[in-house]
Amino acid sequence: MKKNAAFTSAVVALFAAIICIGCVLKIPLGVVPIVLQNALCILTGVILGGFIAGAPTALFIIAGLIGLPVYAGGTSGLAVLLGPTGGFYPGYLLGAIVAGLIAGRPDIQQKKISAVTVLRVSLAMIAGMIILYIPGTIRFAQWALSNSKVPADKSAFGFTMTACVLPFIPGDIIKTVIAIPVALAVRPVLAQYRH
Repeated sequence: MKKNAAFTSAVVALFAAIICIGCVLKIPLGVVPIVLQNALCILTGVILGGFIAGAPTALFIIAGLIGLPVYAGGTSGLAVLLGPTGGFYPGYLLGAIVAGLIAGRPDIQQKKISAVTVLRVSLAMIAGMIILYIPGTIRFAQWALSNSKVPADKSAFGFTMTACVLPFIPGDIIKTVIAIPVALAVRPVLAQYRH
């Protein structure tokens, strides 16, 4: 049991480190940049599955809060979480947890990848990638309204969708398509060592 817990802790730390390393990819696109970390948070949640799914993302968020430069573009601190894109970080955590619960814990008994597993993992990735937008867009809309950033010819909702959601959908679809087979390949391997 202790060996199992130690292995799980090591995997959580490794996955948190992978998410942190993802900070190097930040492509500016207006106020909200294109990042890799959103997909990494959801992917690690799907791979781990179950209630532990959000642990790597939680570690990553804590690391940034204490000053390690692990947020997008090598940033850190509470100011990032209070900024226009700060809502995405709790969104990453929420998305990872929901994705992990949908995917479920990897099953050591399963020798082949079944259609049900493919469906669950796919739904988990898609749901996680969608859910992470909810806190992010709410925070961005709040920031835009309180800082008078919404153009006169747009509603707060329209401006937020244009700035935070619509430009990122194609990239997130690509990330999701790549992440699903990765999760399907890694989950059975992980299951052998977690049980």
